[in-house]
Amino acid sequence: MTITAPLERMYDLADVPDAGFECAIAPGADELCRLAEWAGVEEVVRLAGQIAVRRLSRSRFIIETAFEAEIVQKSVITLEPVRSKIARDFSRTLQLSPEAFADRGGMVAPAAVGDDAPEEIESTRYDLALPLREELSLAIDPYPRAPGESFKAPREEDAPESPFAVLEKLKSAR
Repeated sequence: MTITAPLERMYDLADVPDAGFECAIAPGADELCRLAEWAGVEEVVRLAGQIAVRRLSRSRFIIETAFEAEIVQKSVITLEPVRSKIARDFSRTLQLSPEAFADRGGMVAPAAVGDDAPEEIESTRYDLALPLREELSLAIDPYPRAPGESFKAPREEDAPESPFAVLEKLKSAR
């Protein structure tokens, strides 16, 4: 079974010119619908992204992405729709795995280890929308609420009677 991403923009990084490559991502209504389902929100109203790809070496690339999105989620308090705006700028460094680069007839330096380590990829064919999808899903508020909404605990008299208290009443009624 092949699972397709709700938003894809495949590009062969081997084709990145020396000056770099830029593209815009403006998904259509069908892609926005699939993206909302994938992200677990009611609706993705709008998503606009700008992606710039530069070659750092024969086996290393940098992808700089900026995006803005408007989504609708249900409030965790009232279940009413809540609109949110998300805007993010980020970059990722990609490095071909040694095996993939060797298949292309080259040698690759080992990748750095740590937080700034490049993301290792198996092929120059890469989905430019992948980092955007990941960052969007990380930016979505898991507990959305409308401005001014707050949770109010039920009052003591509104709390249902304990089942043990009911049993105690039955026992004492004998």
